[in-house]
Formats: sequence, structure tokens, C-alpha cells
Amino acid sequence: MTDRAERERSATLHGGRVLNPRAWVSPVRAMSRILNADGSPRTPAPADPGRSGVVDCGVYVDGKRRPGQWRYAEALAAARDERDAFVWLGLHEPELAEMTAIAETYGLHELAVEDAVKAQQRPKLERFGEVSFLVLRTARYCEHTELTETSEVVETGQVMLFIGPNFLISVRHGDACRLAPVRADLEAKRDLLRHGPWAVAYAITDRVVDLYLEVADQLEDDLDVLEADVFDRQTSGRIQRIYQMKRELVEFKRAVIPLQRPLLTLTAQVNREVPQEVRRYFRDVQDHLSRTVEQVNSYDDLLNSILQARLAQVTVDQNNDMRKIAAWAAIAAVWTAFAGVYGMNFENMPELKWTYGYPGVLALMLAISLALYRWFRRNGWL
Repeated sequence: MTDRAERERSATLHGGRVLNPRAWVSPVRAMSRILNADGSPRTPAPADPGRSGVVDCGVYVDGKRRPGQWRYAEALAAARDERDAFVWLGLHEPELAEMTAIAETYGLHELAVEDAVKAQQRPKLERFGEVSFLVLRTARYCEHTELTETSEVVETGQVMLFIGPNFLISVRHGDACRLAPVRADLEAKRDLLRHGPWAVAYAITDRVVDLYLEVADQLEDDLDVLEADVFDRQTSGRIQRIYQMKRELVEFKRAVIPLQRPLLTLTAQVNREVPQEVRRYFRDVQDHLSRTVEQVNSYDDLLNSILQARLAQVTVDQNNDMRKIAAWAAIAAVWTAFAGVYGMNFENMPELKWTYGYPGVLALMLAISLALYRWFRRNGWL
């Protein structure tokens, strides 16, 4: 298919408007400008010239990496000159100016570039002309000796993928998922790497979902400890720890649950952008994600049950305290009643002239109090 025919097909898919990658350069340049208070444009302060977000840039031909150090512009030119070649450009938290320059070279859409710089997106899959934009949220379990009210259990980040016909750009934010091991492992699988940029997209997605499984398994251990503490009468079982665990689980769910729709789109038969062989690999990732989703939902239900059980325990403990207070108040009421009766200033009262009246009344009050104490103890009030 010629370039002209391809643009006409793209125009049909996007409401009659031709999405020419080179036409996006001008809006991308506008992203580097910020308006002053009076409305006049000004150029932002330049980034640190010594810092670069480029982690690695490689050219792959027929599944094998071509040796040498490459600049991203030179790498793209070399990939276009070769058949079955593509560029894998890895970035880590790039500055806006650098990302804008890369967008001009690779023809990236301004909206996708803005999302890649801000890194505050839900998992999603979007299509901009010939470039697919895949957003993944990464997660990593944070080791801790004890779960407290402020413990960080799950650390999250983001990985954005720009997948073009002869390039893949990975933009990583945070350290929840490092991509260097993915690159090393994938370079050892030449048969898979021959499938081009979508093979790299699969490998990264698979690594992200595998980390989900690891986090889910370790969260289960934390939930077991939390459940045991709640039902252990020797510990306080502070409810703040349960809320903290629930907040961490919600953060994990925000990474896992929304990824189902993008993966469903990638594995659909009608999706012709992804090679058929790579779609099989994505279906395996989808199975792993489905397992993680089931685990996360079950953890949420279990955590709600633990929370309800702890609230019920608090209510029972309060009722027990009130019963104890009521029992002691009943015992004290006996002494109060006798003191109230004999405290009245009447001349004719029984036993006033009796020699043993005072010790007799004390013995009677003590006997009644002991009887009440034994009765309350027998019924579990004391």
C-alpha cells in the first residue's frame, strides 16, 4: 500500500481528517511554551543540560541488535533504510524539551507526548495514525518488617509505550519496574524479536503483569498476618492498620483493573496492527492478568470482612465494659441504699439502740455485695 493510500485509509478511520505525523510537529512545539500572566508566551527555564532521559537506544535488524552507540535520530534513519528493522528507544522520566525533540523526530502526537511527560494516566490504549500509545501502571512490593499505620506496601509507577511501524519508545516513570532486564532477556530471544516493535511491547507488558502476580502473592501474606492479629485477643489489632492496608490495596487495584480493556483490544482478532503470533503471547499475559484481578478482588472482600470483624470486636468490647460498669454500680448501690436509709434523722428507727446494730448492718451489706459479685461472675459480667 502506498503512502497516499495509507493516508486516505487513515482519513476514513478518523472522520475524514488525514493524520499526517509530520503535521503534528507544530502543535508539539507549542507544548514548550507557557503563557505569562498578561497572556504573552514565554519560554520555560531550560532543563539541566547534563541530564538526559535516554537510557538506551538500539537498532534491531531481523531480531538481532546492531552493534554501536546510536543517537535516536540516527537510529530511526538506519531502521528506515533496512528491511525488518526497528528502533527501541528507552527513556526514564524525560524532560519536556527532550521529549518534544524526540516527538518531532518520530512524529508523535502532542496529546500522547503530554501524557508521557505528566505520567498521571490510567492504563489505556490509543491510536494516533500509525502510532499506538499504550499506558501501563507498574507496581512493586515494598518490604517491611511490620505493618503499621504509615507503612508503604505497594509502590507504583508508569510505563508508556509509543509503538510505531519501525520503532518503539518506552518512557518509564518511577522504579517499580526496570526495563533493562527485559531488554537483556528479549535480545536473547531472536525468534520473538523478529516480530518487531510489538514483540517488545509484549515483553514489557508481560514483565509488568508478572510483577503484579508477585505483589499479589506477597499481599496475601500481609493479609494473613493482619487477620491473625485481629482475632488474637492478646494484641490490640488497631483498626488504623486495616485502613492503611485497604488504601494500599486500592492503589494496586488502580494499576491492575483498568489494564483489562487494553489487553482485550490487543488480543482481539479484528486487531490487525498486532502480528498474529504476538497476539498469542498477549493472550497469555491476559490470562495472568485475569488471575491477578481475581486475587485482588478476593483480597478486597477479605479485607472488608476483617474490617467488619474488627468493628464488631470493638462493639463487643464496649458492651463488655458497660456490663462491668453496671455490675460494679449495682454492688455499690447496696451500700448507698443502706447508708441512705440509716442516714435519715428519725428518732424511732429499728435497731438504733441495738448494741450490735452497726457491725450487723455492715455484715449484711458485705454479704449482699459478695452474693451479687458471685452472681455477676457466674454470668460473665465480671
